[in-house]
Amino acid sequence: METRETSAIRPVDIHPVRYDHPDAVALDALVQQEYARRYGDGDITPLDPGMFLPPHGLYLIAYEGDRPLATGGWRVQEDAAEGYAAGDAEIKRMFVLPEARGRGLARRILAALEADARAVGRSRMVLETGTRQPEALELYASSGYVPVQKFGLYRTYDDSRCMAKPLVTAG
Repeated sequence: METRETSAIRPVDIHPVRYDHPDAVALDALVQQEYARRYGDGDITPLDPGMFLPPHGLYLIAYEGDRPLATGGWRVQEDAAEGYAAGDAEIKRMFVLPEARGRGLARRILAALEADARAVGRSRMVLETGTRQPEALELYASSGYVPVQKFGLYRTYDDSRCMAKPLVTAG
């Protein structure tokens, strides 16, 4: 999977990578700093590189030349005890470097993740974000996500917001 945008600067390509790829690790460290700045601590959700291996997930990085600018992944998540449902795919680690924001990279990554999850038979994309990320809430709402009953590790937190979008239409 590869998507391409031609900007006035340089083309931006989106490539699948392993979650433990050095560029993914570096971007994950930056997103953790962002979470700590906004919430006082990083995301403690346990993640393993194997969770993002096709067909059970996918991890993407947007590159401008060899410079990583943005990231995002999805993983199968169906743990009913934590509020997930059969067929769920969960978005994780959506992040765009501050200097690359406003270029539509998060929207492109989100669309590619949805298409991939749909192609392997996932029926619903879910995500958890927080009230201190208004730009994330806006991105997801404008991309067709709606609030749902809370799920996952942060389901008891007041500032947590859970959203979902069907990946298949009722036939």
